Amino acid sequence: MNTYIMLLRGINVGGNNKLPMKKLVSVLETLGLQNVKTYIQSGNVVFQSTRIDVATLAQEISAAIDKNHGFAPYVFILSIENVQAAMRANPFPEGENEPKSLHFFFLDGTLQQTDIDALKPLQTETERFRLIDNVLYLHAPDGIGRSKSVAKISRGWKEVNITARNWRTVSKIVEIAVDVMGKA
Repeated sequence: MNTYIMLLRGINVGGNNKLPMKKLVSVLETLGLQNVKTYIQSGNVVFQSTRIDVATLAQEISAAIDKNHGFAPYVFILSIENVQAAMRANPFPEGENEPKSLHFFFLDGTLQQTDIDALKPLQTETERFRLIDNVLYLHAPDGIGRSKSVAKISRGWKEVNITARNWRTVSKIVEIAVDVMGKA
Protein backbone atom coordinates (compact mmCIF):
# COMPACT_ATOMS: atom_id res chain seq x y z
CA MET A 1 0.00 0.00 0.00
CA ASN A 2 1.38 3.40 -1.01
CA THR A 3 0.93 6.47 1.18
CA TYR A 4 0.40 9.74 -0.67
CA ILE A 5 0.05 13.39 0.20
CA MET A 6 -2.47 15.26 -1.92
CA LEU A 7 -2.61 19.04 -2.16
CA LEU A 8 -5.60 20.62 -3.86
CA ARG A 9 -5.09 24.01 -5.41
CA GLY A 10 -7.54 26.81 -4.72
CA ILE A 11 -10.29 25.22 -2.64
CA ASN A 12 -12.04 27.01 0.22
CA VAL A 13 -10.12 30.21 -0.52
CA GLY A 14 -11.94 33.53 -0.33
CA GLY A 15 -15.33 31.85 -0.31
CA ASN A 16 -14.69 30.19 -3.67
CA ASN A 17 -14.68 26.50 -4.59
CA LYS A 18 -16.18 25.44 -1.29
CA LEU A 19 -15.59 21.82 -0.42
CA PRO A 20 -16.11 20.60 3.15
CA MET A 21 -13.48 18.06 4.11
CA LYS A 22 -16.07 15.41 5.05
CA LYS A 23 -17.47 15.59 1.52
CA LEU A 24 -13.97 15.44 0.06
CA VAL A 25 -13.22 12.31 2.10
CA SER A 26 -16.42 10.74 0.80
CA VAL A 27 -15.49 11.49 -2.83
CA LEU A 28 -12.02 10.01 -2.32
CA GLU A 29 -13.36 6.89 -0.66
CA THR A 30 -15.72 6.27 -3.59
CA LEU A 31 -12.57 6.14 -5.75
CA GLY A 32 -11.22 3.33 -3.59
CA LEU A 33 -8.71 5.39 -1.61
CA GLN A 34 -8.13 4.20 1.94
CA ASN A 35 -7.21 5.70 5.31
CA VAL A 36 -8.12 9.17 4.06
CA LYS A 37 -7.17 11.95 6.50
CA THR A 38 -7.44 15.70 5.99
CA TYR A 39 -5.75 18.64 7.66
CA ILE A 40 -7.48 22.01 7.91
CA GLN A 41 -9.89 23.19 5.20
CA SER A 42 -7.49 24.05 2.40
CA GLY A 43 -7.21 20.70 0.66
CA ASN A 44 -4.42 18.85 2.47
CA VAL A 45 -5.03 15.12 2.34
CA VAL A 46 -3.21 11.91 3.18
CA PHE A 47 -4.45 8.65 1.72
CA GLN A 48 -3.32 5.18 0.85
CA SER A 49 -3.77 3.30 -2.40
CA THR A 50 -2.27 0.43 -4.32
CA ARG A 51 -2.27 2.63 -7.42
CA ILE A 52 1.04 3.92 -8.72
CA ASP A 53 -0.06 6.03 -11.71
CA VAL A 54 -0.60 9.22 -9.74
CA ALA A 55 -1.06 11.41 -12.82
CA THR A 56 -4.14 9.44 -13.86
CA LEU A 57 -5.36 9.27 -10.28
CA ALA A 58 -5.04 13.06 -9.94
CA GLN A 59 -7.19 13.53 -13.06
CA GLU A 60 -9.79 11.09 -11.72
CA ILE A 61 -9.93 12.91 -8.38
CA SER A 62 -10.34 16.30 -10.07
CA ALA A 63 -13.10 14.90 -12.32
CA ALA A 64 -14.91 13.32 -9.34
CA ILE A 65 -14.82 16.61 -7.43
CA ASP A 66 -16.13 18.41 -10.51
CA LYS A 67 -18.95 15.88 -10.91
CA ASN A 68 -19.96 16.12 -7.24
CA HIS A 69 -19.23 19.78 -6.46
CA GLY A 70 -19.14 21.71 -9.75
CA PHE A 71 -15.47 22.65 -9.99
CA ALA A 72 -12.31 20.79 -10.92
CA PRO A 73 -9.35 21.76 -8.74
CA TYR A 74 -5.80 21.09 -9.81
CA VAL A 75 -4.60 18.05 -7.83
CA PHE A 76 -1.00 17.51 -6.72
CA ILE A 77 -0.22 13.98 -5.53
CA LEU A 78 3.17 13.58 -3.89
CA SER A 79 4.87 10.70 -2.18
CA ILE A 80 5.67 11.15 1.48
CA GLU A 81 9.33 10.69 0.55
CA ASN A 82 9.18 13.61 -1.90
CA VAL A 83 7.67 15.93 0.69
CA GLN A 84 10.16 14.84 3.35
CA ALA A 85 12.98 15.47 0.86
CA ALA A 86 11.58 18.95 0.21
CA MET A 87 11.59 19.60 3.95
CA ARG A 88 15.20 18.43 4.27
CA ALA A 89 16.22 20.63 1.32
CA ASN A 90 14.77 23.75 2.95
CA PRO A 91 17.40 26.46 2.32
CA PHE A 92 16.00 28.70 5.07
CA PRO A 93 16.07 26.63 8.29
CA GLU A 94 15.76 29.76 10.41
CA GLY A 95 12.23 30.10 9.04
CA GLU A 96 11.19 26.88 10.77
CA ASN A 97 11.03 28.82 14.06
CA GLU A 98 8.32 31.05 12.56
CA PRO A 99 6.40 28.48 10.51
CA LYS A 100 4.03 30.98 8.90
CA SER A 101 7.00 32.85 7.42
CA LEU A 102 8.37 29.90 5.48
CA HIS A 103 6.47 28.78 2.39
CA PHE A 104 6.79 25.89 -0.04
CA PHE A 105 5.44 26.46 -3.54
CA PHE A 106 5.08 23.00 -5.07
CA LEU A 107 5.38 22.99 -8.86
CA ASP A 108 4.25 20.34 -11.33
CA GLY A 109 6.92 21.32 -13.82
CA THR A 110 10.16 23.19 -14.20
CA LEU A 111 10.49 26.95 -14.06
CA GLN A 112 12.90 28.79 -16.33
CA GLN A 113 15.60 30.99 -14.85
CA THR A 114 13.88 33.99 -16.46
CA ASP A 115 10.78 33.19 -14.35
CA ILE A 116 12.87 33.31 -11.16
CA ASP A 117 14.74 36.44 -12.30
CA ALA A 118 11.38 38.21 -12.80
CA LEU A 119 10.68 37.81 -9.08
CA LYS A 120 13.84 39.53 -7.88
CA PRO A 121 12.70 43.14 -8.46
CA LEU A 122 9.48 42.39 -6.55
CA GLN A 123 10.98 40.99 -3.37
CA THR A 124 11.21 43.06 -0.21
CA GLU A 125 14.44 43.57 1.72
CA THR A 126 13.64 40.69 4.05
CA GLU A 127 12.20 38.19 1.56
CA ARG A 128 14.36 35.44 0.17
CA PHE A 129 13.44 32.72 -2.29
CA ARG A 130 15.17 29.80 -3.86
CA LEU A 131 14.15 27.14 -6.36
CA ILE A 132 15.28 23.60 -5.60
CA ASP A 133 13.98 20.93 -7.95
CA ASN A 134 10.21 21.46 -8.17
CA VAL A 135 9.82 23.48 -4.98
CA LEU A 136 10.14 27.24 -4.76
CA TYR A 137 10.97 28.15 -1.17
CA LEU A 138 10.11 31.57 0.20
CA HIS A 139 11.15 32.94 3.55
CA ALA A 140 9.17 36.10 4.32
CA PRO A 141 9.82 37.02 7.96
CA ASP A 142 7.69 40.17 7.69
CA GLY A 143 4.71 38.21 6.35
CA ILE A 144 3.27 37.62 2.91
CA GLY A 145 0.10 39.72 3.10
CA ARG A 146 1.44 42.58 1.00
CA SER A 147 4.24 40.78 -0.77
CA LYS A 148 4.46 41.60 -4.47
CA SER A 149 6.59 38.52 -5.14
CA VAL A 150 3.97 36.29 -3.51
CA ALA A 151 1.26 37.92 -5.61
CA LYS A 152 3.29 37.13 -8.74
CA ILE A 153 4.07 33.56 -7.63
CA SER A 154 0.43 32.95 -6.72
CA ARG A 155 -0.68 33.87 -10.23
CA GLY A 156 1.64 31.13 -11.41
CA TRP A 157 3.13 30.56 -14.82
CA LYS A 158 1.46 29.34 -17.99
CA GLU A 159 3.49 26.14 -18.24
CA VAL A 160 3.60 25.23 -14.54
CA ASN A 161 0.84 24.65 -11.99
CA ILE A 162 1.64 25.68 -8.43
CA THR A 163 0.24 25.35 -4.93
CA ALA A 164 1.65 26.72 -1.69
CA ARG A 165 1.76 25.58 1.90
CA ASN A 166 3.59 27.02 4.89
CA TRP A 167 6.10 25.11 7.02
CA ARG A 168 3.51 24.38 9.70
CA THR A 169 1.10 22.79 7.23
CA VAL A 170 3.79 20.78 5.45
CA SER A 171 5.13 19.52 8.79
CA LYS A 172 1.68 18.53 10.01
CA ILE A 173 0.65 16.75 6.83
CA VAL A 174 3.89 14.73 6.89
CA GLU A 175 3.23 13.87 10.54
CA ILE A 176 -0.25 12.62 9.58
CA ALA A 177 1.21 10.60 6.68
CA VAL A 178 3.80 8.95 8.93
CA ASP A 179 1.03 8.10 11.40
CA VAL A 180 -1.14 6.59 8.65
CA MET A 181 1.82 4.53 7.42
CA GLY A 182 2.45 3.24 10.93
CA LYS A 183 -1.15 2.08 11.32
CA ALA A 184 -1.34 0.35 7.96
